[in-house]
Amino acid sequence: MARLLLWVGRVAGIGGVLLSGLAVVLRSRSVYVFAGLQIGTLLQAGIAAMLLGCLGYLAHMVERPGK
Repeated sequence: MARLLLWVGRVAGIGGVLLSGLAVVLRSRSVYVFAGLQIGTLLQAGIAAMLLGCLGYLAHMVERPGK
């Protein structure tokens, strides 16, 4: 279970950083809608994914066997 939480944290964190970065780059180029979604929505989804990554790492630290 601890390994699963670690991988969820990694994947969600990396995905969140990429999604937030995409939103920042698109917004700096004055693009307001991408793939039918507003850029603010993409940024919020990226922030939520990074939060999920942080919670996955936190759960991994709490569930870590032997520590």
